[in-house]
Amino acid sequence: MIKALQSELTINVVASIIVSLIFLATGFVWGKYKERRRKYGRNLEEYDFYPFTVTRENFGEFSLKDFRLGMHYFLKNEDHTAARQLIFIGEQNNVRSQLEPAEQKVYVQLFEKYHGKTIADDTHEFLENYGRIVRLIGKSFPNTGMEILLHNLADPAHSLIALENDVTGRHLRDGTTNLLIDLKRRQLLSEEKLNYELNIGARRFKCTTIPIKRKEFGIVGAICINVDANYITEEVLKDRQRIENWFANFCRTDMQVDENILSKDEYAKALKGKRHFKDETV
Repeated sequence: MIKALQSELTINVVASIIVSLIFLATGFVWGKYKERRRKYGRNLEEYDFYPFTVTRENFGEFSLKDFRLGMHYFLKNEDHTAARQLIFIGEQNNVRSQLEPAEQKVYVQLFEKYHGKTIADDTHEFLENYGRIVRLIGKSFPNTGMEILLHNLADPAHSLIALENDVTGRHLRDGTTNLLIDLKRRQLLSEEKLNYELNIGARRFKCTTIPIKRKEFGIVGAICINVDANYITEEVLKDRQRIENWFANFCRTDMQVDENILSKDEYAKALKGKRHFKDETV
């Protein structure tokens, strides 16, 4: 009888210790989560005053009214993440020129409190490798009528930071117009911007725009690919020699490397004579 009571008591004590440890661990994790939320904050989209709206006509608009609300809120209530996102959007939309003189002083306070100067610098550094990717892809397809470029949308007035195979006549540090607003609008509508046609006067382009997102700030840049459609259809296809020259540029290589990029099945077929992915003779 005594042994039974001792055994039951031991089980209850052990169970109590386990439950206590579970509650302790849960409390620790929750405390860390709350601490992290206080330190880093929420995303700006979680606040009612997110300063970007989409109209009934699906046009994106920067909301100066909501920006003002956010500006005053983050001066009184600290949120490092959301406040820096607000500053990022403000700089993208040249908010300094839109605010009244008294509010410009408030914005300067916000800018200094959350170290706004580092936002553009950090984004430029973040995009450096994307610039390298754009340049290398462009150099792989010279003289083909395919332009590839990179926009830094933290600085819309001088956004163009990488450009290869120029077909649009733009230059480095040229600005962008409504690209950022259009990408944000499409993001809210869950739309991609792939394979679209642009007709400007007599010129025609096939384009693709790929937004570059950063966890801290949302859309910070964009890679754009522009194919001069008229050049392909009117110049390249004009005669056989021009077609051959275009394909020579398109398939041009600078070196030969000994490596395999095929699956095991495709590799075996290649050794047996299969010449391309549509070849059904093997």
